[in-house]
Amino acid sequence: MKAKLIPIGNSKGVRIPASVIKACGLSDELEMHVENGVILLTPARHVREGWGAAFHKMATAGDDAPVIPEAVGNDFDTEDWTW
Repeated sequence: MKAKLIPIGNSKGVRIPASVIKACGLSDELEMHVENGVILLTPARHVREGWGAAFHKMATAGDDAPVIPEAVGNDFDTEDWTW
C-alpha cells in the first residue's frame, strides 16, 4: 500500500486507513520510533501497564513480601533522638 505525505502546518502527515488502524489496534495516541530509516508506529503504552498482572504473579509465587534490612536507621535514631 502506498501513501502520500500531506501538508499539516509546517509538518507533513500520512492518512492511515481505518482498516489498518483497526487491524493494528491503534487509538488516538501512538508511539513513533525510527529504526534503520524505518518509521514504526505502535499503540501507546500506558504508564504501569501490566503491573497488576505482575503483582498478582509475585503474590502467587509468594514473592511479594517487603525486604527490610535488619539494620535500618542511623546513629541519630539511637543516640541523638529522645523517644
